[in-house]
Amino acid sequence: MYKLLVLYPYPDDPQAFLDYYRQHHLPLVKQLPGLLASRFGQPQAFGAKPAPYFLVFEAEFADEQALAAALSSPQGKAVGADVANYSPKGATMLRLLVES
Repeated sequence: MYKLLVLYPYPDDPQAFLDYYRQHHLPLVKQLPGLLASRFGQPQAFGAKPAPYFLVFEAEFADEQALAAALSSPQGKAVGADVANYSPKGATMLRLLVES
């Protein structure tokens, strides 16, 4: 299984970020071809320092080819183009081969 991880920096307006993300961005994400599952959450650090990211998203795909096909699809391009609408500071994307 392959996962797409997206790490978002702290936004200037956290509530506006979350509202747009939930109402507009996630419906686009759900249209990605080959998407098996997705979830997101706001990380909490251990200790006194804040977490280095505001929000972490993960999406599961059967394999690396399915992930690549999803990202290069018209839906994937629309998802990527939408990021600037709620996260002007961008995002860090990682791919992860999940091993047990």
